[in-house]
Amino acid sequence: MTLVIIAIYMILITAVGVAANRILSGTGEDYFVASRSIGSFVLLMSLFGTHMTAFAILGASGEAYHEGIGVFALMASSSAFIVPFIFYLIGTRIWKIGKDHGYLTQVQFFRARWQSDSFGLALFVVLVALMVPYLLIGVMGAGITFAQISDGAVPQWLGGLIVIVVIAGYVCAGGLRGTAWVNTIQTLVFGVIGAVTFFVISSRMGGLSAVMEVIAEKQPELMARGSHHSWIHVLSYTFIPLSVGMFPHMFMHWLTAKSGNAFKKTIIYYPVCIAVVWIPSVLLGMMGVIDFPGLEGPAANSVLVRMVGLHAPGILGGLLAAGVYAAIMSSLDSQSLSMGTMFTHDIVRHYGFHDRMTEKQQIMLGRLFVLLILGVTYALSLVVNRSIFRLGIWSFTGFAALLPLVVAALFWKRSTKVGAWACLVTAVTGWLGFFVVSGKIPGYSVADTGVMPVVVITGASALAMVIGSIFSPVPASNPHEFKREPS
Repeated sequence: MTLVIIAIYMILITAVGVAANRILSGTGEDYFVASRSIGSFVLLMSLFGTHMTAFAILGASGEAYHEGIGVFALMASSSAFIVPFIFYLIGTRIWKIGKDHGYLTQVQFFRARWQSDSFGLALFVVLVALMVPYLLIGVMGAGITFAQISDGAVPQWLGGLIVIVVIAGYVCAGGLRGTAWVNTIQTLVFGVIGAVTFFVISSRMGGLSAVMEVIAEKQPELMARGSHHSWIHVLSYTFIPLSVGMFPHMFMHWLTAKSGNAFKKTIIYYPVCIAVVWIPSVLLGMMGVIDFPGLEGPAANSVLVRMVGLHAPGILGGLLAAGVYAAIMSSLDSQSLSMGTMFTHDIVRHYGFHDRMTEKQQIMLGRLFVLLILGVTYALSLVVNRSIFRLGIWSFTGFAALLPLVVAALFWKRSTKVGAWACLVTAVTGWLGFFVVSGKIPGYSVADTGVMPVVVITGASALAMVIGSIFSPVPASNPHEFKREPS
């Protein structure tokens, strides 16, 4: 019954994406940014749904299984304030500039800002490379969920493949409009069902208070906020949400807004949405130590699904599993579509490959690139065995290290392409260096101080931007300069 409900759910969301195809105008702007017509509610749902990956659902619960309630302080609490601030400070301005200049990708924005084709191409490569592990989080989460919820009847490799096929179907059919519609439905689904999941499981375990007492008795360290993390380590985590300012899929969704006012609900209600998702995920992960003690390393990624299978079998279990899939797919779709959008506009069109192609053929190339990226990600999911939470942190670290690019582009007239190159090279080399070193040392921090690599890499990339810009010629003009706030 559980698998039947999941199958019905996936058919329904595919139908929504295909339905969006019927109102496509056939233009690239309609397919890739929904003709910039997304209103406030759908914008809130699509942005939040895109941001909340398997990292927040499965990764957070798996990390809480090992680390306890302090996991909420690491990411959710800082995200609740930093992400809306990024939307206000950067998102509204990117929307205004994108509307004025007709941009569909962030590479177009940066290439024009510093008048450099080579920088735009390098940035495209870096963004795609950083996006693959982000996509990998979702594919791994999908495979784990299918395997656990079906008691092994659907192996992990097949579960991941099913989700890949479904996403490819409605993304390629409906473009960003279909993706935004599906994300709205899926955000509502995993928000409501996530709350139901928490209520049902905690009730069947004797109530939240009783469960917390058992955890405090069996593993009291999980209840202590500071037992696993120093204050400087927790402070370091506030740099991770800065990554939202450089996510390609977030840029893409910002550009779809109907007006600047469409951002208001997102900025106001985003913290509430984060609490609705993260609190149940973290608490359910901790509760898993009672029913499934002894899970080691990445095995804890499946603790939430294990809890659902144990305490909510049958129809309810199917609905709860559908909620997990809603969270996973609401991110994978936008992420993969953003890759197709960048390939179409930043490679095919920018370098003149479109001269003998119709607009529909160019859109088809974008679809094929989406399929290629999803295929590569799926292949990697078959061989990678790492914590979803840790994998997500490294992906976010790379994007956070690139934040000085967009800040300088928007707010520093004196910034130059030399500074932009210095920032990009510093971010990439720093990320690679720390990634290699950290792979050899469990629980790695910089010089064993508790400081996360993201702090050092982001600080170094910002310094590189400043030094590179100061010691290079002043740019003749800023093509994105505008005088009024978005309305």
